[in-house]
Amino acid sequence: MRDTPRAGEVRLGLRENLPQFTLLALVNLLVGGMVGLERTVTPLVGSEVFGLADLTIALFVMAFGATKAITNLVGGAIVGRVTRKTVLLVGWVVGLPGPLLLAYAPNWGWVIAANVLLGVNQGLTWSMTVNMKIDLIGPARRGVALGINETAGYLGVAITALATGYLATTYGLQPAPELLGLAYAVAGLALSVLLIRDTAPHTHLEATQHPHTRPNAAPSGPPPGLRVMFAEVSWRNRTLAAVSQAGLVNNLNDGLTWVLLPILFLHAGVSIGGVGVIKALYPFVWAAGMIATGHLADRIGRKPPIVAGMLIQALGLVVIVAGLSHAFAAGVVGSLLLGAGTALVYPALLAAISDTTAPATRAVALGVYRFWRDSGYALGALIGGITATLTSLPTAVLLAAALTAASGLYCWTTAGETHPRLPSARLR
Repeated sequence: MRDTPRAGEVRLGLRENLPQFTLLALVNLLVGGMVGLERTVTPLVGSEVFGLADLTIALFVMAFGATKAITNLVGGAIVGRVTRKTVLLVGWVVGLPGPLLLAYAPNWGWVIAANVLLGVNQGLTWSMTVNMKIDLIGPARRGVALGINETAGYLGVAITALATGYLATTYGLQPAPELLGLAYAVAGLALSVLLIRDTAPHTHLEATQHPHTRPNAAPSGPPPGLRVMFAEVSWRNRTLAAVSQAGLVNNLNDGLTWVLLPILFLHAGVSIGGVGVIKALYPFVWAAGMIATGHLADRIGRKPPIVAGMLIQALGLVVIVAGLSHAFAAGVVGSLLLGAGTALVYPALLAAISDTTAPATRAVALGVYRFWRDSGYALGALIGGITATLTSLPTAVLLAAALTAASGLYCWTTAGETHPRLPSARLR
């Protein structure tokens, strides 16, 4: 298959690009599966195999989050110089050794190294599937496109979290659960090489057909560079800054609970298989909900789902801590709420960034947003590890709940609506 379509074949829309859109969704399912390898098993390897303290265990998520955040920023900045498909392929090649390092790690340093590679893999591959789907679908149904993309990725997380819990129960914490990732990496690389086509012609077509759909899109002249877009997304534009902090806090609570919840549930008497069920339920609900919530964000705007989703996530974390005397049941209910809240937030945040960015600078803007969002993994693991060490695991989870609720309220009071077709849309 050719890397790019012929000029006459280039059209925007989901139906018009359904084969490529479907292939990209499948690729992102495999991308999600790579990070799903660690949701259930890796924290337990740290505590049960290596006997590490909470803060030391948190280092693997800190390494992952910091590397992914920086890679998002770099990946977005270089897309104008190399094709999206090239970046996607590099991401898969870098990710290939990671599962082997996790499977046969003789010490925690190997796990940290694997997570550096995994962070690069996720930053490049997931970023490109997001950008390529947005390129294909055009401006009209961006929320739906992002909902489908995130659904595919977190369905991969959920399936793999459940599968690794089963494999760990049956065969032990190493190496069987981690080797599943090697199959994902090989399959993802093969699909990307053989079947995925670059989407640069679609960005050029959108820029021609829809030059005035973004309030801050410059009508002429060279597109702003990384420094300008970093300032715009990070602090200059109040709405986009509020969106970026919401993304950061969303992943802060995810990074904190990624490290601590498996250990918390195990200490509360939940089996490893039960931990796998709980840890799979959260991303499964997250994944299953995002097609609907992406559509909702296209109907009612971006701001209401963001605010509601952050508050629902905070409630889920409180439920988990309040119900520890019945830990499995509390974990199930809390995971349902966490998944529902995150499903509301994720596609709306991405769409809010995309609404306000011209096609030529969209990858850079998304890279900046994803830099802040995925910095939350590292920050959450650090805060969670320190808080759990100084106080307790439940206190660390409640701290995440408080920060998440505060973030939602901040968006409510600060962010404007960005949907380009709503009368209330405004940027601050």
